[in-house]
Amino acid sequence: MPPPSLSSANLATYFCLLVLVLTGWLFPKLADGPLRALEESLARFADRRSFAILILILAVPFARIALLRVMPIPVPAVHDEFSYLLAADTFAHGRLTNPPHPMWKFLETIHVNQTPTYMSKYPPAQGAVLAVGQLLGHPWIGVVLTMALMCGSTLWMLQGWMPARWALLGAILVFFRLAIFSYWMNTYWGGAIPAIGGALVLGALPRLVRLPQRCDAILLGLGVAILANSRPLEGLVLCLPVAAYLLVWMFYRRHPAWNILLTRICVPILLVLVPTGIFMGYYNWRITGNPLLLPYVVNDRTYLSTPPFVWQKLAVPIPQHNPQMESFYNKWARTFWLRSRFAVHNRVGKFVYFFLWPELCIPLIALPWLWRDRGIRFLLLQFGLSFTGLLAVVWFEPHYAAPLLATLTAIVVQAMRHVRQWRTGQRAYGLGITRAILVFAVAMNVVYVARAARNPRARSLVAPAGAWGAVGNSARARIEADLESRPGRQLAIVRYSPASSGEWVYNKADIDHARVVWAREIPGVNLQPLLNYFKDRSVWLVEPTMDDAQITPYPSKSSENEGAARDAQP
Repeated sequence: MPPPSLSSANLATYFCLLVLVLTGWLFPKLADGPLRALEESLARFADRRSFAILILILAVPFARIALLRVMPIPVPAVHDEFSYLLAADTFAHGRLTNPPHPMWKFLETIHVNQTPTYMSKYPPAQGAVLAVGQLLGHPWIGVVLTMALMCGSTLWMLQGWMPARWALLGAILVFFRLAIFSYWMNTYWGGAIPAIGGALVLGALPRLVRLPQRCDAILLGLGVAILANSRPLEGLVLCLPVAAYLLVWMFYRRHPAWNILLTRICVPILLVLVPTGIFMGYYNWRITGNPLLLPYVVNDRTYLSTPPFVWQKLAVPIPQHNPQMESFYNKWARTFWLRSRFAVHNRVGKFVYFFLWPELCIPLIALPWLWRDRGIRFLLLQFGLSFTGLLAVVWFEPHYAAPLLATLTAIVVQAMRHVRQWRTGQRAYGLGITRAILVFAVAMNVVYVARAARNPRARSLVAPAGAWGAVGNSARARIEADLESRPGRQLAIVRYSPASSGEWVYNKADIDHARVVWAREIPGVNLQPLLNYFKDRSVWLVEPTMDDAQITPYPSKSSENEGAARDAQP
């Protein structure tokens, strides 16, 4: 994702924020009556903690469904999304993986393992929630539900670290910034699941230290399990400081008796983590044949010559079976890796732009004061360690940092608490600044609705168009819908050219029984075995362009020969 641009729209946005902040600084008591009444009403609402969590969870699907006219159900367009949707289709059919297909070389695609089994390379959590959505009617339902739970779990986490009214403020900021208009909601890439895991781990920690309860220990274990099955590397980096804190608390500080620690913390956590470990080993074994070998690692060994960490060196390019995979893995990926390896500022920019820019950057001027807060100091350390770990990985998108969402929100809210107290004499300018930030955060959602009305196909309104590597697959979706509406079963053979955009070959879990199968022409490779295998299907030639595609009946060998003979006649 590029850094914030200086387009006229963005300049206008920044100017409005500047005007609001200056107004709040100069006239902190402006509209004080209605704003104070609103704050007191929200404070009373926040004190009903469980009810507040429930209402926030319900608000997310209500708000997003209300916008379906201007923001329709998203169409998958990124390689990762199709991989997650393959996992969802597999799980929805009651399987953990699929047998390798005899024609897999013509069906091969990005981020999908073809051997030893046919399955997504990614951990199973995102595919599982999409499968729940698929069983309920559409995979996107799973996205909506998890975004709702993300907001609820973030509020629960914040309630463990600060007063209820400030916890609600943080959850409202997450709701307005991420829950409706971000790509976490409007694609199938994920983000909500690891954010839930991080919130459960960090929310359980202070509760266990204050008063150990089995339910909180179970929730901590559940959070670890979610992280291990969604973003295992980032989850590990997040959980290590938490584990260290608990061990120090158990062994070196005053704590309840050991029998209470064992029965209320250790045993409940193990009751979650042991079955989780068994499942993960079984899942790996079913897909890769080895309980300790991740599907992700199999995919990397098969296709990728770019290592994940900045201190590693490029490997020798791995020969691919078709030009599209060659272009992606051995050209684009290697070029991107070389350009991004030490470009730490790009990774920091992506993070700041997505989670904070512009309004939530302002409270962070209070960071020096935050370090004096003993109650929040651990979160600062944990965030610093986890974020440093993220920077050590070459590849980065904002959802990689999703486990840190609750921690970051707590830090921002605590900073706003400090800013709110700033005053000069009788002029409480900090109060005016924090109110200006909140007014801006809410008002931006009105802007997003207007933008969505102008561009219903926008996948994310919190980031620039095209920032997520979308490949224009609305044309693919249109063609697939057209083929599925035709009688009988179809075979779509993609013929790529220099004018083609993105990858088009993605298939369902049960390829042989799918109404539409996507395959590719491979230069120099005889296509007849594929045609013989799918001889009972109508065969179509799909020729993608940058913005659309041409579809025609696939020419048979005899018609090709007849055409060549006609061309040879004088």
